[in-house]
Amino acid sequence: MHVHNLLASDNFARSYRVVRPYTMSGEARLRALYRAVEHVSRQRIAGSMVECGTARGGSAALLGLAARDVNDRRPLWVFDTFEGMPAPTKADPDYEIAAQYTGSCRGDLADVTQLFEQLGILDDARLVKGRFEDTVAGTDTGPIAILHIDGDWYESVKVCLEQLWDRVPPGGIVQIDDYGHWQGARKAVDEFLAARHVAPALKYLDYTGRQIVKTGGSVLTNG
Repeated sequence: MHVHNLLASDNFARSYRVVRPYTMSGEARLRALYRAVEHVSRQRIAGSMVECGTARGGSAALLGLAARDVNDRRPLWVFDTFEGMPAPTKADPDYEIAAQYTGSCRGDLADVTQLFEQLGILDDARLVKGRFEDTVAGTDTGPIAILHIDGDWYESVKVCLEQLWDRVPPGGIVQIDDYGHWQGARKAVDEFLAARHVAPALKYLDYTGRQIVKTGGSVLTNG
């Protein structure tokens, strides 16, 4: 392994230990986000980092720490209700199970803000409170180099893809947290990609996480 890869691995391990208490994302998905930051920095992909669905802020914090590690500061937009997960709809095939999670995964805006401040990444962060359908379309994020969608339900994932996908330039990264876990998330992704007549490779991260590199850019490897 090259010295650079060793250093990057050490940096990820350090950041992972810091954010782990504040996230439900597994190591594979967090490592993929960290590598996504390295990728867009190395390839000089312009744009902000956007997370839709943050709960207690751990995965968003990892994005901020990764950007600091590679000395590539860029805006970090974080969208969440900060009141727990909204109710699913009947468009979610597993509605009966999903409905039991309404209000869960709550992270208070003040707590996430405090976490970012403690980690020294608050200056680049923009935290937006509200439901995705009320916030993402009207928020000027500019181009999005990394889009992390962790919305769980069909309507939540759908609105994020419909409003934000076109802001991601070629070579940018879109990571879906719930593709394998919640049927609504998978349905929204599959329908969106089919409607757009695009068939990007969905990179398998773990049982639920998937990652897409927008066409026109280099592809992330497992190395």
